[in-house]
Amino acid sequence: MRRHRLAVGLWWGLACAWVSLAPAVRAQATLEQAAVRARQLWLAHDVGGLLAGADTVRLQLPGLESGASLAPGQAARVLERYLAPAREIAFELEGVRPASAEHGYVQGVRTYVVRGTSEERRETVYLGFRVVGGAWRTREVRIVP
Repeated sequence: MRRHRLAVGLWWGLACAWVSLAPAVRAQATLEQAAVRARQLWLAHDVGGLLAGADTVRLQLPGLESGASLAPGQAARVLERYLAPAREIAFELEGVRPASAEHGYVQGVRTYVVRGTSEERRETVYLGFRVVGGAWRTREVRIVP
């Protein structure tokens, strides 16, 4: 009886852990799902979430010297400064391209307004992804005006 309770308790513990982790795992199960999640995070200016789990991030931004590989926290601060003066209007996914089983790229077009103006601007955003720890993680952000 005691062994049965232990087994049931262990089973319920694992089931609860799976249920709580499943949405995060499923959210990154495919490159397409990672692209949709990246779009949502971009629109919310949640740069920390966008770059979470990456070991390094390569940034290529207008006005920034050649693309540097940075630690995720440092890359997040640089990207946050770049996005700060803007209010996002839209981020349309234009393409999702796997390069291999563990690498892929997403192309999007962001539409935004610089605060204090009414002129809509557009930029092409390329996001590079790599599978890290079983989930697709953002490894590169390249913005082209």
